[in-house]
Amino acid sequence: MERKIPLLCVVGPTASGKTKLAIELAKRYDGEVVSADSMQVYRHMDIGTAKPTPAEKEGIPHHCLDFVEPGESFSVAEYVEHARAAIRQIDGRGKLPILAGGTGLYVSSLVDNIAFTPTPSSEAVRMELQQLAGERGNQYLWEMLREIDPALADKLHPNNQGRIIRAIEIYRLTGIPMSEHQRLSRAEPSPYRVCMLGLNFADRRTLYARIDRRVDQMVQSGLLEEIRALQRMGYSKTSMQAIGYKEFFSYLDGNGTLEEAVERVKQETRRYAKRQLTWFRRDDRIRWLNVDEYDGFAPLLDAAAQRYEQEKGEAVL
Repeated sequence: MERKIPLLCVVGPTASGKTKLAIELAKRYDGEVVSADSMQVYRHMDIGTAKPTPAEKEGIPHHCLDFVEPGESFSVAEYVEHARAAIRQIDGRGKLPILAGGTGLYVSSLVDNIAFTPTPSSEAVRMELQQLAGERGNQYLWEMLREIDPALADKLHPNNQGRIIRAIEIYRLTGIPMSEHQRLSRAEPSPYRVCMLGLNFADRRTLYARIDRRVDQMVQSGLLEEIRALQRMGYSKTSMQAIGYKEFFSYLDGNGTLEEAVERVKQETRRYAKRQLTWFRRDDRIRWLNVDEYDGFAPLLDAAAQRYEQEKGEAVL
């Protein structure tokens, strides 16, 4: 029987403390961190994506950060390829790979060993669908997807325009729904022995307060200057796709107040956190830890370590 690589995962909504917990677990178990954040892969987008600073990393190696230019397209298949390679290298050095992030699609695609078989693409179809979205809105496209692939539509927010367009494109070119492509891609078992820890809050208001504080801190730390720099580099299109960036463009163009823009970021981030929790709650492998039920970070860290050691022990038996 082929050995499975141990993989400790720390998931949950934005601003829940995943990065700090992953770093402390890496220090305790001689590990290295692999990011599972769809925006932290981009260079020049540091403050708005809450990318850990060198000081915050505390000497722990991090992977899958800062290796894509904002103007470049980057798919989940490419992420999985990079993350798989990083995990193999970490394990080969005798270290523990620790996957940390809140992009559920990245986490599940990696952990469940999704095989991304080549699927056809058509720029003409994509342009047609993008024009249709511009004319009739994202909801119209989502309803188109629901007609041909209700299983996938139920998992996607109507504003996830990129994935909706790609799903419709694949169906038009192959006649097979993307959800069926995904089902077939799960034929191979996962190469990982996973322990999945999830961070949440018993009182949702505590999480929202943390989100609000983080947004305020981002603005104080120079988020607007980061956005202006991205604009000067011609990367505004990609930047506008990320929460924490697109909401400020109107203000920077002279429309509305800074306070209004900041409040929009907070509102959109809270909504995003709810979507993240909805995604992760479908995975019954995740062992949840309510951050606000622990008296400080140290007890939380001990509880996370205990869960990991328990599951690691059970896997050996």
